[in-house]
Formats: sequence, C-alpha cells, structure tokens
Amino acid sequence: MFTLVSCNTSKNANTNLPKDISERPADEDSQKYEQAQLDKLKASIQSEVSKEKCTAASEWTFAPMGAKACGGPQQYIAYPKKIETIILPRIEEYTQKVKAFNEKYNITSDCMMVMPPTSVKCINGKAQLITAEQ
Repeated sequence: MFTLVSCNTSKNANTNLPKDISERPADEDSQKYEQAQLDKLKASIQSEVSKEKCTAASEWTFAPMGAKACGGPQQYIAYPKKIETIILPRIEEYTQKVKAFNEKYNITSDCMMVMPPTSVKCINGKAQLITAEQ
C-alpha cells in the first residue's frame, strides 16, 4: 500500500528556533564581531558629519568621542551645531559601547591623554580641529 501526500499540505513551523548557522555572522559573540559593530557605528557618525559642508567655523563645535581603556576620550570630533540634537546622542552611544567593550574584553590602551582642541576651522569645506600645538 502507498500513501500519497499532497504538496499543499501545510505545517505550522516553529518560528522561535535559533537562526541557522549560515545566517549568522561567523563571529557573532566574539570580540572581532563587536569591534566590527563599533567600527560601523563610528563610520556612520563620521559619515553623517562629513555630509555637512563647513563654511563658517562659528557654526561648528566639537565633542569627545570613544573611550580609552584607562580613561579619557579616544578622539574629538567636529560637527555642525545644526545637527547637535541628532549627533550628540549617537556620539554618546558610541562612547558607552566602547567603554563596555573595553571592560568586557579587558582592553588596554596607551593612556596618553588626548588633549581637547581649542577651536574648529573650515579648510576647503571640511571642518578641521585646531589644537594648542597648531
């Protein structure tokens, strides 16, 4: 005896199953994967800022960004004041994620203090941070 099964038979698939390994990034829970996520966030912040043309330095300001393992920012970033309410929360999110990453993976850094810039200057349409040494 043979049993015929129709192609129209439907089953309720369990959608709460874990993702197939081929659909997950290779290093999902690893330091390498988290670093790539941080790099992506940083690049998106820098890209957002670089879309703006710098024509008047007075319309720009700067903020610390990232966190060194032994304290202090990794760098400073110039941004136009007109996008401050959008960009500052993203810079803060990046900084907090870097702090968490540093703690989670016991990251060490050079502990050299990154001095804040003294001002922003517009050079060829791009914002440049000016430090005391310049």
